[in-house]
Parts: sequence; C-alpha cells; structure tokens
Amino acid sequence: MERTPVTSTDIRAIGYDADSQTLEIEFNSGSVYDYAGVSQGEYDGFMGANSKGKYFHANIKNRYSFVKL
Repeated sequence: MERTPVTSTDIRAIGYDADSQTLEIEFNSGSVYDYAGVSQGEYDGFMGANSKGKYFHANIKNRYSFVKL
C-alpha cells in the first residue's frame, strides 16, 4: 500500500485502501500497523487533522482492530 508522508512527532506516513477499508500507519519508530474497518470519512478526518497524533489517539487507537506488519 502506498503511504503519504505526514508531518507529525509520532507518525511518519499514512496509507489507505478504500476497497478493504484498511488504514496503514507507519510510525516514526519504524513500526507499521494496519487498522481494519476504517471508513473513508475517518481517513479523511485523520488526514485533515492539524495533529495526526492527537487524532490517532482520540479516534483510531483502541477503536479498530489492528495487526502489526
């Protein structure tokens, strides 16, 4: 999945596959996680957020199932 680099102290890049509703996050630590069942609207909100880290903690973390790649 292609990821878009973002400016964040926690997150390096974000990818999204609308067909499978999979959100992929690459953290600055180098870890990559796939989050399942993420809507297009949630992804759009994430990408539009002023603080990607705050948005992640408030809206994605502990809300969607995930796998570490």
